[in-house]
Amino acid sequence: MKYYITALILIGVLIGGIWWNRTRESTPNPLDGFAKCLAEKDVTMYGANWCSHCQNEKKEFGSAFTYVPYVECPQNPKKCLEMGVEGYPTWILKDGRRLVGEQGIEKLAQESGCVVPTAL
Repeated sequence: MKYYITALILIGVLIGGIWWNRTRESTPNPLDGFAKCLAEKDVTMYGANWCSHCQNEKKEFGSAFTYVPYVECPQNPKKCLEMGVEGYPTWILKDGRRLVGEQGIEKLAQESGCVVPTAL
C-alpha cells in the first residue's frame, strides 16, 4: 500500500511538471518579435557566460534571447578575434557599428530600428 501511494504521488508530480512546462513554453514572450527582428537585421551579441553584463542583457530578453544571434567567445575565440571583440558584451550591427558594454532593450531598439512592444 505504501508503494502504491508513493507511486501515485510521483505520477502526479510528473504529470503536473509536464503540464506546467508545456503551459510555460506555449506562452510567447512579448520580446520574441524584437529578438527576431535583431536576427533579421544581423545584430549579434558577443559575450561570455561568466560576464555579469552579458547575463543582465540575456535576462532582460528572457526566453526571447534564444532568437538573438549570440557568439560565446570563450568557445569561439577565433570568431571573436576576427570580429575585433575586445570586451563583453559587444553588439555588432550589420553595418559594422559596435555597441560595447551593457546596452539594454531601448538602446538596442534605437540603434537597430527594431520596435520594442509597448506592453512589456
